[in-house]
Amino acid sequence: MSLSGKVAMVTGAGSGIGRAISLALAGQGVAVAVNDIDLERAQATAKEVATRGVRALPLRADVTRLDEVDAMIQEASQGLGRIDILVNNAGTGKVMPFPRMSYEVWKNMLALHLDGAFICARGVIEGMVSARWGRIVNLSSIMAFTGPDRLVHYATAKAGVVGFTKSLAREVAPFGVTVNAIAPGVIETPLLRTATDRFVDKMVAQTPVGRLGTTDDIVHTGIFLISEEASFVTGQVISPNGGYWV
Repeated sequence: MSLSGKVAMVTGAGSGIGRAISLALAGQGVAVAVNDIDLERAQATAKEVATRGVRALPLRADVTRLDEVDAMIQEASQGLGRIDILVNNAGTGKVMPFPRMSYEVWKNMLALHLDGAFICARGVIEGMVSARWGRIVNLSSIMAFTGPDRLVHYATAKAGVVGFTKSLAREVAPFGVTVNAIAPGVIETPLLRTATDRFVDKMVAQTPVGRLGTTDDIVHTGIFLISEEASFVTGQVISPNGGYWV
């Protein structure tokens, strides 16, 4: 399953799943362009990545901004040579009753998850197609399928990621590029800690394995989808969720 010598760009990698995937890729010998909207967090992750003996490049960019992403991809390509792997992980979520949800909140949620995935993928796809090898992994969510209350904006955005994944996968499959999505269940991350205890307790109670997921539960799925062994796997949504949704 060796990926040694490949180059990845991971968005939202300053914490949580993005950080964990960056470190796991480094453990496979992959150089990592570490993106986050907070440069200090990107630098912290990049420093950890470098301790694994690979090159690491911290990059601050808002993935909803075309100009910032274009500049980031150019810097990553110049600094690391190319981008073979893209992990679209940048995202956020906040419980909010629908009647109180402003259009601005709705718009920003869709922009971060959908515009971000589109802009980043569009920026790297030509290089992958030219190389006849590439891997794109998009982070969706179990919420895309279960439609929880007070998360209408988040569930909609993550459902959009699924459609984006499936359609793009068909288009680029003839060129050796795979596109897949991971739809995690309830995972213990800094983002989850912003939710209420009642929400978290409810999710745990509804998860048959009886615990929150960990970033490791997601990382192993991501590494498989990126590996050469998964070259026949594309357009799929894999959901490590502890039986919450089957």
